[in-house]
Amino acid sequence: MDIDFSLVLLILVVISGVIALLDRQLREKDRKAAADRLRSAQQPHSEALQAAIAEAEREPVVVEYAKSFFPVLLIVLVLRSFLVEPFQIPSGSMIPTLEVGDFILVNKYTYGLRLPVVGTKIVSINEPKRGEVMVFIPPHDKRYFIKRVVGLPGDTIRYEDKTLFVNGEQVMAEVVDEAQIEMPNGMMQSGILLNETLGEVEHLTQIINTPQRGNGRTVWVVPEGHYFMMGDNRDNSADSRVWGAVPEENIVGRAFAVWMHKEAGLSLPSFSRNGLIY
Repeated sequence: MDIDFSLVLLILVVISGVIALLDRQLREKDRKAAADRLRSAQQPHSEALQAAIAEAEREPVVVEYAKSFFPVLLIVLVLRSFLVEPFQIPSGSMIPTLEVGDFILVNKYTYGLRLPVVGTKIVSINEPKRGEVMVFIPPHDKRYFIKRVVGLPGDTIRYEDKTLFVNGEQVMAEVVDEAQIEMPNGMMQSGILLNETLGEVEHLTQIINTPQRGNGRTVWVVPEGHYFMMGDNRDNSADSRVWGAVPEENIVGRAFAVWMHKEAGLSLPSFSRNGLIY
């Protein structure tokens, strides 16, 4: 089961904040008053009296933890919701740009400030650009996905014979190397590595050498307020070619850097793949 960490974090912030606020309004004054009454005794410096004062001022454990964790949780919530949020890459759909096990950083404000959990935009800043790598919630699933922005609102996208066209123009893609591509069934297929130019972004993508199969849909018109997303691992990516364009309100942020990588199992994390995402 996938856990919505943002929702959990928001709930913890609310609970700890409410506990701290209620204590301040209802109980804190009573504790201080009880301690002041003890201090007015004739022997204020006796050990027994000092112990009694300390006990009178002692906060309940729940209140103590709530007051301690509230500011920390609030700072983390603000950072994750409005500035930068970390993610881990769970699948190979963005190979060779991103590998399974990459830990990435996502800019949460570049496409506008959004309320945590609900995702409602409250401040508009920039619009997604063609070629950028974006984290979003697809129309068919509630989990976060990561793909590359291929089509903007109003664009016509065509993908035939493993060649990408945007608004009738073929996207530049130069073969740079051969590649061995792992298929979903674990088998390896020979393929090629391409240097593709989308908008102002040059990036690597890969395709297998076998011909494109089937007579499925090859042309899409991107609706207004939507974005057409594709994975860089073109033959191993379920993307907008399968489940359609992504509505603007489902945008999470722009992926901009890899900060750590960890292979599956008990292996230690590595920082060899650190760098910006193009």
